Amino acid sequence: MAGTWVFVEQRDGNIRKVTFEMLSEAKKFGDEVSAVVFGKGVKGLAPEFAKYGAEKVYAVEDDVFADYNTGAYVAQMVAMINEFKPNAVLFAHSFNGRDFASRLAQKLEAGLATDAIAAEVSAGKGVFTRAIYAGKALAKVEITTSPILATIRPGVFEVVEGAAAGAVVEPAVAATAADVYQNVKEFKPTVSARPELNEAAVVVSGGRGCKGPEGIKLVEDLADLLGGAVGGSRASIDSGWLGHELQVGQTGKVVNPNLYIAAGISGAIQHLAGMSSSKYIASINTDTEAPIFNVSDFGVVGDLFKVIPLLLAELKK
Repeated sequence: MAGTWVFVEQRDGNIRKVTFEMLSEAKKFGDEVSAVVFGKGVKGLAPEFAKYGAEKVYAVEDDVFADYNTGAYVAQMVAMINEFKPNAVLFAHSFNGRDFASRLAQKLEAGLATDAIAAEVSAGKGVFTRAIYAGKALAKVEITTSPILATIRPGVFEVVEGAAAGAVVEPAVAATAADVYQNVKEFKPTVSARPELNEAAVVVSGGRGCKGPEGIKLVEDLADLLGGAVGGSRASIDSGWLGHELQVGQTGKVVNPNLYIAAGISGAIQHLAGMSSSKYIASINTDTEAPIFNVSDFGVVGDLFKVIPLLLAELKK
């Protein structure tokens, strides 16, 4: 079998950090590690993957892969798996990764472990650890179907450089126009000076306690001073104070930064599911019984409209 494949998360040549995390972890499995990348002009990215242990880079270039498209991507991957027979294929637990991996698993009638925070892969078997009950417990999921499929939570594995050959393999394009059942007419990336929510080392999130744009402005000021990203609970998103792309939680994005600051967030289980694996959690809330304090390393019982200005003043000294 062709070892472990890591599907590359990239757009216009910008590679997401989770790709390097997965490559670094896959090296521990003791088998050949390869990167798989679809797109336009992606062969030139091979040296980047080689730096993190990719012995081979399966690069498929065609206009049909310019933007992520479920039908085309699945058709191409099925053809490649049938030809090269990898032992395992890893995807990022992202919007695209979740969609791609689940559709692929259905097509191959294979098992799929999702949102893994630890992985052990050997010939014919993969054991993946995932958090359940909003991080209160861990479950081990064993996959024995072929190939082993899993999505990996961003930020849980360390990036370790380890030079490898990075030999480019160019499989035949198997996807056709018939596999494309929806088209992206236009893609407008969000322009922001802040880091991406999924990859930020610091995330400051605001909840219902922000009470409106004024409270959110304090959250943004604190995030900017710390060089972090801004997030929000469902309450702040539904109120229109922040965009849906910034929602942290079970139905939003899962983040695990070095520092997560929750301002005015009570800590519903759905929100905890999206941030409880952060390295350090600091919370500001007026309610001493708020569930967020149960997962916090540091808590302040107080009004965020008083606490954050004091914190900003201290940080600026």
